[in-house]
Amino acid sequence: MVEQGRRHGGSRRSQVRRAELIAIGRRLFGDTPYDALSMDDIAQQAGVAKGLVYYYFTSKRGFYLAVIEDSVGDLLALAAVHPGLPAAERVRRTVDGYLRYADRHRAAYRTLVTGGVGSDAEVLAVRDAVREELAATVAEGAYGHRALPPLARLALVGWLAGVEAVTLDWIGVPGPADRPGPLDRPGPPDRPSRTVLCALLVRQLRATLEVIEGFVPECPAPPPAPAPFDLAPVTGTA
Repeated sequence: MVEQGRRHGGSRRSQVRRAELIAIGRRLFGDTPYDALSMDDIAQQAGVAKGLVYYYFTSKRGFYLAVIEDSVGDLLALAAVHPGLPAAERVRRTVDGYLRYADRHRAAYRTLVTGGVGSDAEVLAVRDAVREELAATVAEGAYGHRALPPLARLALVGWLAGVEAVTLDWIGVPGPADRPGPLDRPGPPDRPSRTVLCALLVRQLRATLEVIEGFVPECPAPPPAPAPFDLAPVTGTA
């Protein structure tokens, strides 16, 4: 029993160490291009032997993919559906969570959406899986279920592609997240606040859901919230 406990303790220590390395990787890849980082740099910044990084991740690319997958988990958690709320508010919180993630983790978001290292097939596969999960999350918020008829799915994937392009442009403009202080305070005049951008994307989504209803009657658009409501900051977030 003592030996078993030691093994479990070692496993927990390994999980903690691996998580610590991934956290360091998120910072490093956020500040430095992939090609400019070596395994020696990563090990030095982490304060560990290079062999330990190889032990957990096999290669720099394996380490990079682990960082991306960890970032995806955070994105999906922030965009998750909030049960018990009206459909319009569930959808709005999903979009706001998506934008919060992109603004807080700009380098990771760009890597995820654009494919990262060249046209890395595994990163692109992760990106496609995230799109499918987000489409299902929006469907759950709007319709109360995740399954989508093919045409409705295509319409939501098209909306998501637009969201990605708009978000990439938005995080490329210096703004509140580049300075200390609340993330959603007013920034330069050419960078809308997260609240305003969220309202814009939610209204575009509303239009998409109405188009879906016209083609797929079994997917009726949820009742809209009053127009000023979507311009109010999402409560309980920062």
